[in-house]
Amino acid sequence: MHRYFTDQRHEALRQRVRNFAESEVRPRIAEMEANRSVCHDLSRQIARQGWIGATVHRAYGGMGAGHVAKTLIIEELSRVSAAMGAMVQASQLGVAKIVHFGSEEQKKTWLPAMASGDCLPTIAVTEPESGGHVLGMSSSAVRDGDDYVLNGRKTYVGNSHVGDLHGVVVRTGEGSKGLSAFLVESDTPGFRVGPQQPAMGLHGFSFGELFFDNCRVPAANLLGREGDGLSVAYSSSVLYGRPNLTAVSLGIHQAVLDETTRFCTERQRYGKPLADLGNIKLKLGRIQSRLLLARLSAYHAVHLLDQGLPCDAELMNAKLVNVESALESARDAMDIHAACGLFTDRPVERFLRDAHHIFAPAGTSDIQLLRLGELALGRAQGEWSSRLADLLRLEPSEWPEEDEVPREAPADPPAAVRAEDTTPTVPGQRTGPVRRHSWLARPS
Repeated sequence: MHRYFTDQRHEALRQRVRNFAESEVRPRIAEMEANRSVCHDLSRQIARQGWIGATVHRAYGGMGAGHVAKTLIIEELSRVSAAMGAMVQASQLGVAKIVHFGSEEQKKTWLPAMASGDCLPTIAVTEPESGGHVLGMSSSAVRDGDDYVLNGRKTYVGNSHVGDLHGVVVRTGEGSKGLSAFLVESDTPGFRVGPQQPAMGLHGFSFGELFFDNCRVPAANLLGREGDGLSVAYSSSVLYGRPNLTAVSLGIHQAVLDETTRFCTERQRYGKPLADLGNIKLKLGRIQSRLLLARLSAYHAVHLLDQGLPCDAELMNAKLVNVESALESARDAMDIHAACGLFTDRPVERFLRDAHHIFAPAGTSDIQLLRLGELALGRAQGEWSSRLADLLRLEPSEWPEEDEVPREAPADPPAAVRAEDTTPTVPGQRTGPVRRHSWLARPS
């Protein structure tokens, strides 16, 4: 795949993420599966690698590496732990709302902290009663002087229990123009997180409930203008949610193939490896074929994002193809493992459980097909990838020089750099200098 959409910098980044996942994440999987609770320290450790800022411009302390780089980061983490891949994808989804609609002051305040891993963001749209029907939400915000007062409840919020800054879409008026988005810090009075509920899969990741009870938020925390809430929700879901979840599915899919081929090579039947049986090779061939097609659709879509080209249809199709094919391949893997796949000493059952969690967010397969059908009929309502192309396009000036060699970042920037880096960052504990270094380099 690197022959088409990645270069040596991408592949160096891929290797770095893979090494980290194997050394730091894999040893924690048994613990996360056993406890079925949020893994706070590992989430923060991953965030501090700088990967949350993959699509954040280097002027704000981000990697400035684009959507292809973001995809391979999530894929490589998800190949080892879909829960931690989901944590990164949800964080980057939280970044999107500020990249797309944040004021310059909001960007200067929050993006450096997100890029450094000192602030984990979320986006909260779904409600228990309305589900995926965004216009059916009832949570509200009412203007009161220099503040807005928020009341309501959000559910299925990725990173709910580790998030520091929540992007919340609530109702400020009637109809589609009556939704607005706000930035709510996790220590704001009137805000609380509901208890973590055990789930089928993605153990270690949190996707819980947020509650707002007369939660007072400064008017300066409004994202965009009043009435932009629907655009904040849709653009984040289409341009980040779909490709991010596609990458999680892709990582799971690769893990399914890796584990199943290993099992077939090791397991003996009729005096020879299971892999020598014709029907087993056919099943492995189907998994391999699905994976090749899934990877092609995933990287092609985000490559178009980096080019600033219209690609809403490709993003929808990539999510559809990757989720469905990962589920099919996981079921084939369970067939091959037979009774062995039912026990937790092998990870194949975890892959199947985790894959089911990627099905609904950012639209089920039926939603993707419905939108693709509307596109075929010429009834599409416009493309977010076209509207926000200038914010999505990877500018050549953002990229590090081709001959930059990965190296450790200095613990503190030189005095000259400190003097010019006067960009304000997050108040309180979530502060730090903006470090502009190659996105190949490993942060200290």
